[in-house]
This record gives sequence, structure tokens and C-alpha cells, in this order.
Amino acid sequence: MNSAPLAGITVVALEQAVSAPMCTRVLADFGARVIKVENPRGGDFARYYDDVVHGQAAHFVWVNRGKESLTLDLKSPAGMDVLHRLLDGADVLVSNLAPGAMARMGLGAADLKTRHPQVIAVEIDGYGAGGPISHKRAYDLLIQAESGACAVTGYPDMPAKPGPPVADISTGLYAALSVLALLYARKGSGDQGADPAPAVAVSLFDTMTDIMGYQLTYTQHSGVDQQPLGMSSPAVAPYGAYPTRDDQTVVLGTTNDREWQRLAREIIERPDLADDPAYATNADRVAHRDVLNDAIGSWCAQHDLSHIQKKADDAGIGNSRYNRPSEVIAHPHLSARDRWRPVATPNGEISALLPPPVIEGFEQQMGAVPGLGQHTDAILSGLGLSADDIAALRAQGAVGPAHP
Repeated sequence: MNSAPLAGITVVALEQAVSAPMCTRVLADFGARVIKVENPRGGDFARYYDDVVHGQAAHFVWVNRGKESLTLDLKSPAGMDVLHRLLDGADVLVSNLAPGAMARMGLGAADLKTRHPQVIAVEIDGYGAGGPISHKRAYDLLIQAESGACAVTGYPDMPAKPGPPVADISTGLYAALSVLALLYARKGSGDQGADPAPAVAVSLFDTMTDIMGYQLTYTQHSGVDQQPLGMSSPAVAPYGAYPTRDDQTVVLGTTNDREWQRLAREIIERPDLADDPAYATNADRVAHRDVLNDAIGSWCAQHDLSHIQKKADDAGIGNSRYNRPSEVIAHPHLSARDRWRPVATPNGEISALLPPPVIEGFEQQMGAVPGLGQHTDAILSGLGLSADDIAALRAQGAVGPAHP
């Protein structure tokens, strides 16, 4: 592959936190130029969640590599004028501001179709338009609670939020997928602006209710709210985490009747369970999961992790080791496959994992994490503004201070 798939595509981002930055990070990794427009007074608030990465926030460095940072005061006419000049040459606008903020700034879908018809406008919000709670602010935890995800995570009467910000991440990925689909359609049709570009709206709530598809479908047709089972699954049994003799935890289980037979006979050596008609089908095993978990747990407690995993591998039963984040960082599978890459930040180089897609002949770009307003002068110069013009904007407060 001679060039990045999105080389030549310019994305303007009015973004904060995780969902939209994840979308634009994906586009940047595939070669798009991403210009992150930030408020001169602090910028993306995710910059300040913590300071563990050489004085920078872990969330921010994770989802903002490969971007250029431009500071603009969008409450000033001069700042908005610069933004419109930027959009004149852009292909995509991605935003996740507060409900109604884009429309109030004259950047709603209808406004963009008139003034910047070539721009694919992607607006990420909490709940989507047209509903009784469309006006509400939304964050990952709030959406996970509203969508039912917390109710199926954790243990009965002890709900939990899934650790990663699943709503934010998945919404960002859906948004990036939408951009790619529309860019592909534009290229395939040869339509380079004859008709206004379609607008895209992706909400965190719609994304999470889609991800909840199994649980919602099950309850819709059974009338039963499935209870959370920690590291097990309500859909199949046996399936879960079991402590081992050497103080490790192994995760293993079955997804069909043939696997159950192999687990019972070849791993825990309980032909009596394999032959018992009470456990013949998955539905039977789900109904008796406690009995089977006790049997598997008792056997695992008598053996070391390495022995259990070898027997499971030999029997063709899926298994894994329960790892903490610190153990994943040192995971030999990541190092053996050369998955880590250096990424520059304003405060020094860090290591980051390559994006998941492995594409023959192409490795995703992993550009630097920008400092606040780091690229302001270069971007404005690229728009044709002179040094005096930039100084005048700075004097008006329309752009932030010159980056050191």
C-alpha cells in the first residue's frame, strides 16, 4: 500500500472526553489530518483528569495521538470566522458538545449543508434527538446505567459499571465507521460536492442499547431480567473463573454440548457428570450451574494454572489466565508480536499499543499527542493568515497564546 487509506482527508474536531476523540483518533491512525479545535482557556477537559503520564492525563494521551491542536474562542466572531475558513477545506466535522451547542453556534446539520455542503458532519450526543430525555447531559456511567449495562454487570444486588468506558468507545467506533462508509460512497459515486454531504448523528444511548442486544432480546421474549453473574455468563454453563492451587485464576468453560463432554471427561475426569442426563444440554447446565461450578472449582483448586491450561488446550477447551492491567502490560504475547510503538507527547515519549487491525502493507500512523494550541500558528498560516493577522487574533483573544 503506497499511502495511508485516508491520506488527503481533513477532519475538524470539536471534541472532548472520549467518544468523539476515539472517533477521530481512529481516522488519524488511518492517515487523516485531524485538527482538534480547543478552547484557549484550558482546552479539552480530559487533559486534566489526572497527571500520571509524564504530567499528562492517561485518558487524553490514549485517544488524542496523531492530531493537531488549534485554540479558538468560538464565542468570538473572529474565532468563528477562522473555524469557517477551516471548514471550507475540510471533509469531515466531528463533534460531541453539549446538547444543542452545535445548532446554537450555527453549526447544526442544516447550517452546514448550506455553508459547507461538502462536509460530512458527525454529531455525537447522549440520547439522540426527539425523545423525552434528549436534553440531558450524558457521560459513560450515566449511559451504561440508563441502557441496562450496569444491571447485567457485577453480581445480584451489586451492580457495576464495566471497567472500560464501553459506551464512549463503541460510540466513537460507530461514528468512525459511519465516516468511512460515507467517504467510500462519495468516492464510489464520484460525487465530490454536487449534493450536500449527509449528516450523521450517533448517540451513546442508541449505541449501548444496541450492544445490549442479547440481554434485551432475551428479556423481550422471556420476560426475565437476567441477573449478573460476575465473571460467568447467563447464556452458557459451565463458564467462569476458578482459583488454582498456585494462587492464580483460570477462566474456562464450554459453549456447546460436545465441549461439555470433553471438559467433564478429559479435564476434570468426571464421567459421571458427562453421563448424567441432568446436564445433557446447555439449558440443563445453566439450571444447575452451581453444581458444575463446584465440581470444576474443586478440581482447579487441586492443580496449578499451567497444568489446567495444558489439559484444557489438549482437550480443545477455551481457557485464559485472569490478568491485572500491570500483567497485561508485560504480556509476552504482546511483546512477541511487536505490538508496542513509541508515541511522542509534549512531555516525553511513551509506549502505546498498535490499533487492532493488521493490514497487509500498511501500519497505522501513530502520531504525536498535541500540546494545547501547539499547531495554532501553523494551521492559521496554512489558511493564508499572515503573522500580523495571527497577532491581531491573539490580541483579541480569539486564539490562545503562542505555543512554546
